[in-house]
Amino acid sequence: MLNALLSAATVLLAGTTLVGSANSAELPKGAAHNIVLVHGAFVDQTSWQPVADILTKKGYRVTLVENPLTSLAADVDAAKQALAKQDGKTVLVGHSWGGVVITQAGNDPKVSALVYVSAFAPEVGQSLASLSKAGPPTEGGNAIHPDAKGNLYIDPKVFPSAVAADLPPEIAEHLANSQLPLSLAAFEAPVSIASWRDKPTFYVITTKDKVIAPEAQKLFAARMKAQITDVAGSHASLVVHAKEVAEVIEKAALAK
Repeated sequence: MLNALLSAATVLLAGTTLVGSANSAELPKGAAHNIVLVHGAFVDQTSWQPVADILTKKGYRVTLVENPLTSLAADVDAAKQALAKQDGKTVLVGHSWGGVVITQAGNDPKVSALVYVSAFAPEVGQSLASLSKAGPPTEGGNAIHPDAKGNLYIDPKVFPSAVAADLPPEIAEHLANSQLPLSLAAFEAPVSIASWRDKPTFYVITTKDKVIAPEAQKLFAARMKAQITDVAGSHASLVVHAKEVAEVIEKAALAK
């Protein structure tokens, strides 16, 4: 198990972005061939690499979106640019803050299904700020602070236990010390579209999450009438439980 974690973490930290598909694999009939993955705050797109590797080997065309994290509009634009390059049905997936992004960007006609992975799922008029205030307090949420420029980050001393308790300590500490801050403007921006109202929706609840309380995740999923999968992992489950997350995305690819 430790070797698997280290392997996944090594890929995560490699800094590469995967875009492509394995042509030798044959996808199920009627499946969406395209997967667009949107990362959360404080990390970059390589957080999705373990999941992307699994899906690519199975024949899906996977795109990792690089969020500027400067505003909701900028991140939504990055997702829409990725969607514009897709040919045919596409599953749009968001982790954490990425859930806010896909909620706004997911009304694209190419999007056949939405997948939320331990992600915020706002209603029209709600922002990350309002959702954070309404939900149960968490260790990770309480550790979010502004830096000298007003951008938000998680206290590096708290990050390993709050965000990535099931990653090797040295990897969690590296992530803590190389965070990509989220702008206050993004944090406070409300969504004007709730794409989940019109799309098949799936939700991966991480039951040991210390950033978004599992109770809040359950409420998001229930409001969206999403198909729910529970994973016994931390907020970093997209790395540690990449196989289970990939399986949910594959189910979403078959949604009608």
